[in-house]
Amino acid sequence: MAPRPRKRAARPKPRAGSRRGGGGDEDPFFESEPKRRRGARDEDIESEESDDDGVAALGGGGIDEDGDAEEEEEETAGEKKMRIAKELLRKATEAAKRREEDEEDDDEEVGGRRVAQILQRKQLEESGRKRKEIAARVLPPGPKDGFKVLLKHRQPVTAVALSQDSDRGFSASKDGVIVHWDVETGKSEKYLWPSENVLVSHHAKPPLSAKRSKQVLALAVSSDGRYLASGGMDRHIHLWDVRSREHIQAFSGHRGPVSCLAFGVDSSELFSGSFDRSIMQWNAEDRTYMNCLYGHQNEILTMDALNKDRLLTVARDRTMHLWKIPEESQLVFRAPAAASLECCSFIDDKEFLSGSDDGSIELWSIMRKKPTHIIRNAHPMLCSNPDSVGIDDPDLPKENGIHKPENVSSAQSWVSAVAARKGSDLAASGAGNGLVRLWAIEPDSKGIRPIFNLKLDGFINSLAIAKSGRFIVAGVGQEPRLGRWGRIRTAQNGVAIHPIQLKEEKDDL
Repeated sequence: MAPRPRKRAARPKPRAGSRRGGGGDEDPFFESEPKRRRGARDEDIESEESDDDGVAALGGGGIDEDGDAEEEEEETAGEKKMRIAKELLRKATEAAKRREEDEEDDDEEVGGRRVAQILQRKQLEESGRKRKEIAARVLPPGPKDGFKVLLKHRQPVTAVALSQDSDRGFSASKDGVIVHWDVETGKSEKYLWPSENVLVSHHAKPPLSAKRSKQVLALAVSSDGRYLASGGMDRHIHLWDVRSREHIQAFSGHRGPVSCLAFGVDSSELFSGSFDRSIMQWNAEDRTYMNCLYGHQNEILTMDALNKDRLLTVARDRTMHLWKIPEESQLVFRAPAAASLECCSFIDDKEFLSGSDDGSIELWSIMRKKPTHIIRNAHPMLCSNPDSVGIDDPDLPKENGIHKPENVSSAQSWVSAVAARKGSDLAASGAGNGLVRLWAIEPDSKGIRPIFNLKLDGFINSLAIAKSGRFIVAGVGQEPRLGRWGRIRTAQNGVAIHPIQLKEEKDDL
């Protein structure tokens, strides 16, 4: 059976007499497309303000909740300008606030980076990988500034030492007196030598003569501040307990006077140098002998120790040796012609200073066998030439108020002590010419330059600079440390301290 055909819906026919696009009773379906689009555009334009206004535009008016019609108030040109100006002002204010917040975030980020850089620099300075710049911050000494005698000794002071924090100091003299003193108050306490029987019980060998010599030539204090070591003419190293100030051990082994001592940095290892040309290594914690180093051909005079197990020694064979303890090796540096090295000091692990008996100061580098820079006549005798200097020159040393050029020994120009604030560019030197000189170490071994001269009468037998760089301590005597070939009667035997004024660091935390 064939499928039944489906009927199509009949299309309504327009009424008679009607036309497309005709009058008011015509069907809206047959309106022309342009008119409908135009009506939609009119509705959109009228409804721009708000939904309520759009409703009012379509209906020709508005109806409130009570059903009352209200006419819409038109916006005047002045009100429109005011509205636009307020909108622009609001947008500008918001943009300014956003910029300020961004700048604050940038400032915080820059400040954080700056703090990180400062902390990194300080860590490098503390570890010794970067040299701390102190010399450029040293201010000229004022008229009231000068060396003040902190402690008096009866005999010439031969050695001074400062603790790790530079709060306490130690000094010794030719009469065997060892004193422990406070840097701020100057309060001092003496170390009492035990009897001969106690010394022998502490492993000291009996003296060669009837009486043991107690003359002290060297001092050293450990980094932790627990032990103090002294050495002198009796050929022993004596170990003292700093807290109780009691003698606890005597190390024997040297066959000549012990002329220098040094503790390793952050270590209990102790090094001693002697006139017998040997260097011995000890352990203060275990109180044992460790090793003996040979290399010098004459009496060893001074030494200095640094971290990484580095030791620097100077002897009367006109050489300076840099010892590498773990590697069991040494570097030999020879003094310039016609000069004999008297003292030495580490600056850092790459550079060091020395002083000579001809009055010169040498700057050395581990990369060269010869000095990289020499300061000739660093401590000239102020009255060596009476014809060139007025007899009334106030800088000349006096005896009973009268200048005595003929009594001035050539030993007064010897550089008897050098010291450096390790890891920095500040150093000092002393002699018997009445001056302690401060020096600035130029970077990259470019040289050294003088900063200021500090007056101090007497032989400067020992120097120490505080870790903060804010003061310097000098051991002064009327005679040199290792002999009696000169004498300055006007000098005061004792310990003198001089403040060093520093500019504050701008980036200091």
